[in-house]
Parts: sequence; C-alpha cells; structure tokens
Amino acid sequence: MTQPLLSPSRRLRRTPFSPGVEAAGVKAYTVYNHMLLPTVFRSVEEDYRHLKEAVQVWDVACERQVEIRGPDAARLMQMLTPRDLRRMLPGQCYYVPMVDETGGMLNDPVAVKLAEDRFWVSIADSDLLLWVKGIVWGMRLDVLVDEPDVSPLAVQGPRADELMAAVFGEGVRALRFFRFGWFDFEGRSLAIARSGYSRQGGFEIYLEGGEMGMALWHALMEAGRPFDVRAGCPNLIERIEGGLLSYGNDMTRANTPHECGLGRFCNTLTAIGCVGRDALLRVAQEGPVRQIRPLAIDGPAVPACLEAWPVTDPGGRRVGQVTSAAWSPDHATNVAIGMIRMTHWEPGTRLVVETPAGRREAEVRARFFHDEAKG
Repeated sequence: MTQPLLSPSRRLRRTPFSPGVEAAGVKAYTVYNHMLLPTVFRSVEEDYRHLKEAVQVWDVACERQVEIRGPDAARLMQMLTPRDLRRMLPGQCYYVPMVDETGGMLNDPVAVKLAEDRFWVSIADSDLLLWVKGIVWGMRLDVLVDEPDVSPLAVQGPRADELMAAVFGEGVRALRFFRFGWFDFEGRSLAIARSGYSRQGGFEIYLEGGEMGMALWHALMEAGRPFDVRAGCPNLIERIEGGLLSYGNDMTRANTPHECGLGRFCNTLTAIGCVGRDALLRVAQEGPVRQIRPLAIDGPAVPACLEAWPVTDPGGRRVGQVTSAAWSPDHATNVAIGMIRMTHWEPGTRLVVETPAGRREAEVRARFFHDEAKG
C-alpha cells in the first residue's frame, strides 16, 4: 500500500539541518511540535542495528525549548512540576514530568538550568508554551517566557564519545550523564549535554540560531567517517526495548506520572507550589490502579500500532491497552509498552492483545528489554 505524503507549508517548519537530512536519503517523517522529525532512513530495522553498533547524527530540532528567564523563574519552574528542583544547579539537566491541576501529564521534558534565573525546557510533542504563558499571566509572575531559536542536534550510539571528541575536543568525554557544558565550535560557544532519546549513550548539542546548522552537520559527518557515522533518528524498536515513553502515544493528559512509572520523579511532599500537587498527593498515598508495563507479544511481527490495542485477560475482560509495539530482531519477539490494570500487571501474567493481525497472546515482563539484556 502506498503511504500518503505530507503536504509542506509554512506551518510545518523545516529545521537548520533539513538539507543534510534530505541529502542523507530520509524516507519518512512525522510531525512533532509543528516541525519535521525524520523517522526512517534505510529501514527501521537497519537503522536500529546501526544505532546499536556505531554512531548516528539526529535532527531533533523539533525538541523545541521553552525559555523561562527572570526573578520568578525558579518559582515558575516549581509550579510546573512535582519534582523538587531546590537542589538543581546551573549545568544540570533534570527530567521533569509536568502536570495540570488534576495531576494529568502535560509533557515530560528535560529541563536545562543555564543560570539561577534562566532555564530551557526541552519539550516533548505538545504546546506547553501556551500553558506556561497562561500561568505567568494569571499569577502575574516577574518572568519572561518564549520559544528561543534553539535547535538540538543529537549524536547517539556506542561511538558517540569518539565522534564528539573529534569535533569538540577530549574535554567533552568528561561530561557526566544529564550534565551540560559549553564547548567551542567555529568561534561559537554551544551548550552540549550528555543526554538523548536512546539507551545507546550520546549527546545533545543545543544550537542557538540556525545559520551554522549545516556547518555543524557537515563537521560531524566528516569527522565521523572513521566511526561509520550515518544520519539517523529516534528508533521505534530501540525506544520500546529501552522503555522510553512517547508523550501522546504511551501517555497523555489522562494519565498521572505514577501511572506512567514516573513516581520516582515526583516529590509531592516537598514540591511546594506545584500545580496539581494535591491531586498527586492522593495518588501517591493510594497508588495507581493502572501502570505502564513492558509486554512481549507472541507470534510473527505485528503491524504498526496506529491506535491503542485492547488487552484482555484470557476470559475476555478488558485489563488495559498496548500503545507502542514493534518486532525486536535482538529479542526475537514483539516488544511492547502497555498500560495495564494492577490486577494483571505482575510479571509472568499471560494476557491477550487484540492486534490488527488478530488476537495474540502476550506476557507481562519484569523489566524493559534493554535492562534484561544487561542482566
């Protein structure tokens, strides 16, 4: 079946790296924060294998930043998340679930603390900027909120350190996980963090302004030749194996952080001022009745998970849904992420998934597949 094409327009924004992505032979895009996000280059399976063995450069400029700057910046940041940010220092990155007044997930960004009064919030696919601006207006906070011209470029894979050191110097190897530093590139100082949307390790480069986008792209590609560098993108199989959740797919505003397995990032007793704190206190005390769980689905490769697939017990009673699924070559099974009721989420529980290819038996796993591989 021929896949439909995206119709380009000014509403669907290109990125500073789009010419490089196109020259590398991108085969498919999705739309993320009103921007193009590559999803396939050679094939999902071939991209997956290469990501695990070498190094890739990803155009993730769609990870737009919400900049929060001013005297009330720290206060506003704490209002947005149930994670206690009082010990966060400049130079640190925090994963920060953000919730509404009911405790429902609005986004799960990475916050970058540039200074005591300045943050970048690197958002998942939702219009978080509008929510933040509404809070600022309603509370009359002394803070500026806007989307700066910042475009992240990721370098991911087991040889990411080698490539980054070749371009930015050996000092980049010393960056700790979820820390960032400033590194020179052609006379420009760039923020680089050890982070990224894969379990293979790597970095994210925050490029301010787009005029140097292709110079940076070409520098990484040229320096990466000895390391078998390729253009790449977040990989469906690898992210499911690693339990990396996708906002809008695996979680929505209908879910609390505790349902998404993110309770460890919620310090509801000490996150004073957080919107939705009272609702999350109740959830923390009572516990969720459903939660994200890894599943292995029996049989041959399942089709694309374009809608949530019902999950039932062997007797046919609905107990959850699968939100992401793919065939894993390394694990020789269909790996999946599902939201499962507490009565059926214990590891080893056998369930039935209603896929477009028919009913398939499945098993709840104790850990995500990347963790299983480590033993």
